[in-house]
Parts: sequence; structure tokens; C-alpha cells
Amino acid sequence: MKGDVKADICVIGAGPGGLSVAAAASMMGAKTVLIERHKMGGDCLNYGCVPSKALIAASKAAHGMRQASRFGIKNHEPEVDFAAVRNHVKGVISAIEPNDSVERFEGLGVKVILDQGRFSAPREVIAGDCRIQARRFVIATGSSPLVPPIPGLADVPFLTNESIFDLENGPEHLIVIGGGAIGVELAQAHRRLGANVTIVEMFKILGRNDAEAVNIVRKQLIEDGITIHEDTIVKSVERSGERISVITESDGKPLRIDGSHILVAAGRSANLDGLNLDAAGVQYSPKGIDVDARLRTTNKKIFAIGDVASPYQFTHMAGYHAGIVIRNALFMLPAKVNYAAVPWVTFTDPEFAHVGLTEDQSRKKFSDDLRVLRWPFAENDRAQAERNITGMIKVVTSRRGRIRGASIVGPHAGELILPWVLATSSHEKIGKMASLIAPYPTLSEVGKKAAGTYFTPSLFSERTKRLVKFLQHF
Repeated sequence: MKGDVKADICVIGAGPGGLSVAAAASMMGAKTVLIERHKMGGDCLNYGCVPSKALIAASKAAHGMRQASRFGIKNHEPEVDFAAVRNHVKGVISAIEPNDSVERFEGLGVKVILDQGRFSAPREVIAGDCRIQARRFVIATGSSPLVPPIPGLADVPFLTNESIFDLENGPEHLIVIGGGAIGVELAQAHRRLGANVTIVEMFKILGRNDAEAVNIVRKQLIEDGITIHEDTIVKSVERSGERISVITESDGKPLRIDGSHILVAAGRSANLDGLNLDAAGVQYSPKGIDVDARLRTTNKKIFAIGDVASPYQFTHMAGYHAGIVIRNALFMLPAKVNYAAVPWVTFTDPEFAHVGLTEDQSRKKFSDDLRVLRWPFAENDRAQAERNITGMIKVVTSRRGRIRGASIVGPHAGELILPWVLATSSHEKIGKMASLIAPYPTLSEVGKKAAGTYFTPSLFSERTKRLVKFLQHF
């Protein structure tokens, strides 16, 4: 090999998790190598969170023009220049790229190698013409779109999140296969930018979430003009002249859907190809790499983080994993993952945020030991002022008020979920949330109001009335 490199820590994969480990390790004095075979920033920057939220922002601007009359301003059908929208998306990526660039990380003292990394031994990786030997390795290779084995799919052009942001012309009719977060977000964004959109989902859309809250999102998608086929199986795909047909089946009945473009959003697959994990003694499966609570693989000198090793494939989980690994690999502290309060946000309109247990999960785990608290955005003065009243907060507690989880569907739900993440992870009682002083008028009051409903039955009971009446004699 042309270059033999010895390091304290070698990170494979320059997505959010890998970049966090590499930056922290180098800044703390560890000799660090970072290997990336494709693009710095990984899926999140180039194909995922960043471009999708930029596209959603454009779609919200277009939708706002159609809804302006609610403020006494004349509605206007926007003229969407899809090529300009694409440039906007690319511009957002370009603005963030310097933070994840080779130059920045080399400036931090990290040796960056842009090539495929593969294990040649339990403590050795080959990347290009370099052989890297390190005390610890971190696999942070992320995931890619899962392409299901649908007959005929390989014979037609189809889009994934890795290619849809390159379109210069908006789809005339986008058929989305998959009703998870990626599929639903991109479906609504393209609909509001002028496309006809159909979602085909094998089960229920946003299926891992609270069903009552999902109904609010589903209703809005339908009002936007999106056709949704749930409990529907895709049997095959075929060309129909210049168009593409998706042949489906629901409850034994066939249905043919014709469109101009197909987006496959049917899940994610861990990026394991080319790593030669067998040479490193690392156990894995098609679902990803096996890790313990400290994120160590079966080779205890090798860690795995992010999508490649997590039951929750979110960018913020990769960042969380990075902190666990830093404590283990650099400080030899036995830090362990805790998934009891993992939050996530689906950036539809209305937004959907969740942490902890849903009502159904709580019932299954604790039987009747639960209370369900709700407060609608329609009862919030800020939401009324902004004419954005769709949605609610729903909080699940034990009968004694211990907070188990919360779902928020409504404006800025992603920004409102954080105090509930803290409350859930700290096992707080609902009284803590009810006693907070919430500034007025803010959307955050919905949380305080919901928490207050826990005490309503006792505060306004006949017993309380008798007590108050008695105390007035003194």
C-alpha cells in the first residue's frame, strides 16, 4: 500500500453521525481518520432531510398564496417554476455543505479519505491505496432507499429520495409507493406544487404513529387533493405508452393507477455492501449490524451507529449515537443507549411530532392504568390569530400522572415536542407541565392546557365545591 496510517479512531461514513464522531474525536486530541465513498454529509444533506424540507418550504409558500383569503387578502394561484424550485433546493444544500466539507474536517485535523472502506482484518481497513490501523473503528455508513421486488419495477424509470430532487419539471401525476414519513411528506409537497398525487400503502399511512392523530393528517392530505389507497398491495408495474401503470389489489379487488412518475418510498436498507464485515468478525443481517447497548459490534473494538445499527432511522438518532460512542471509545465510560424517549417529526402540514408511548401502546403495556389528555389548537388564541387551528396535542399518562408519551399534530409541532421529550425521558409527573408559566399568546400553551385537564375532574368536583364553600366561613 502507498500509505499506512495508524490512528486512534477510524470512522467509515461521513453522514451526520460519522461527522459528529470525527469532529469531536479530533478536537479532543485523538488521531482521527474519516472515510467516505460518496458525498460528504451523507443522505441527510444531499438526498434526505435538507432537500426535502427545502422542497416543503417551497410548497408551503405556494399553498399560502392559495389560502390568503383567510386574512382578507385575495387568493392567487401561484405560477410554479419547478426548475427554480429545484435551484432553491440545491441552493439550500450548497449553503450547508461547507459545514460538512473535506476542507473543514481537514482543518479540524481529521485525515479524510474519499474512497470505499473495507475491512481486511479485525483492526484494519483498506481505503483506496491506504491501509488504516486503528484502536477503534466506527461504522456510520447509513442507509439507502429500499426497492421492493415488485414485478416490472426494474423495467420502468422510477424515483427515490436520491433522484427526485433532480427533476427539472414537476411531475404531472406522481404515484408514491409507500405511506411512511418520506412518502407522505413528498406527496404533499408535490401536490401543493401542482402535481396530481396518489399514495399507495400496504397498511396504513404513518402506521407507527397514534391513529387518532394520523386521522387529522390524512384528512388534510385528502383535502389537498391527494388520492390515498391504504391496505393496498402493489402487484406489478408496467409501461402504458408514455405513462407508467401501477397494478394494485385491495380486498381482492384489482385497481390500475396510471401516472407520469413513480416515487418508491417503501423503507430503507442498511448500507453494508463493500465493507467486508466478515473479515472484521462483525455480525450483521439484512436489517443492519448487530450492536449491544453500548453500540459495540461483535468485535468490541468496532462500533456501529446511525441507520446501519438503529431501530430508529433518524438523523438526530445518529447524533445521539455519536455521543454514546465518544464516551465509550475515548473516555472508556460504559455509556448505553436509551430508546424510551425517542422523538420524531413528520413534516407534513399539519406537522406531526411524537415521543414515548402512544395510547394504544400504553394500553397494551399497562392495561387500564392510563389517562389520555387532549387539547385542540382551535382553543389556542395564537393559532386562531394565525388562522391555523387544525390539530391537537394528545398526552398519555399513568393514572397517577406519570408522563408516558405525547403526540402533537398541528402548526410547529416539531418545535413544541421538546419539553415533552424532556418530561418523558425524566419520568416527570403531569403537574410539572401544568404548573409551568407559558407566555401568551403562544402555541406552547396547548401543552400547558392539556396538562391542566388532568386535574379538571378533581378541581371541579362536588367534593371540591363543598370544601371551598366550607372555607369561606373563615
